[in-house]
Amino acid sequence: MSHLAIAGLQLELDAKDNLSTLEREIDAVKTRFPWVQMVVLPELCTYGTNTELAVHMPGEVENCFRESARKNGIWLIPGSIFERRDGKIYNTAPVINPEGEVIARYSKQYPFYPYEKGVEASDNFVVFEVPGVGKVGLVICYDIWFPEIIRQLAWMGAEAIIVPTLTNTIDRDIELAISQANAATNQLYFFSVNSAGRLGNGKSMVVGPDGTIIHQASVGRDIIAVELDFEHVRRVRERGLHGLGQTLKSFRDAEICYPVYQEGAGEGAFAALGALEVPSRCNVTEANELKEKAG
Repeated sequence: MSHLAIAGLQLELDAKDNLSTLEREIDAVKTRFPWVQMVVLPELCTYGTNTELAVHMPGEVENCFRESARKNGIWLIPGSIFERRDGKIYNTAPVINPEGEVIARYSKQYPFYPYEKGVEASDNFVVFEVPGVGKVGLVICYDIWFPEIIRQLAWMGAEAIIVPTLTNTIDRDIELAISQANAATNQLYFFSVNSAGRLGNGKSMVVGPDGTIIHQASVGRDIIAVELDFEHVRRVRERGLHGLGQTLKSFRDAEICYPVYQEGAGEGAFAALGALEVPSRCNVTEANELKEKAG
């Protein structure tokens, strides 16, 4: 068996306690689509973006999702939740198997600084195996802007990557382009699940390993139930994109040592970029000066 049926839940949610709503939605999708094997929720969909509502893992909230997975016999990635750990706060997504066991937890490597204040960056990578199907990687929202993470997960064997997302800004279309590019350049499925309603602006997307857009949601509620064929991933990686570029083989075989990743790389052009901070207001005088400098 090489197929994995996944339902991504693009739900219209408020920034409040959505736990009971999410439990009902998980039950409903399994009733409507009994063939679904995995359910994926958006980033921070349980309580929203207030870090004061961070919880401990394991704990009561995670246990509720564990019971939902066990009761419905599904793999469950319940989006992410702000987690309290060792006196710090992380943006963490659990991976729960059909027996209700937490087999992994992924914490966001690139919080959306400088806006996602008070949230720690992690350095963990998560790829887990669905027995008899294949390997699945997990990242969260802003992580996709850093192609090194996606390439690392592909190197670890990921044939599909799940991306719980919370985007409500005008750069969502750029994220969709990045999602398509990540799928094509790493020859894997890419499944980005965003919130709708007050939390997010939707436009969830599923992309195939050949870069084909399988589904792109609109801005409202959408239950995205699709079947991923992991043999298709393997064939694309073997034969190339439409029989053309064999990206991962070319990357593997190239004898290139990229200076940007070596010791002392911080001395390059990036050193002049300045601090990572919220942009200040640019007044008219400053704007005119910038125009003059630009020629």
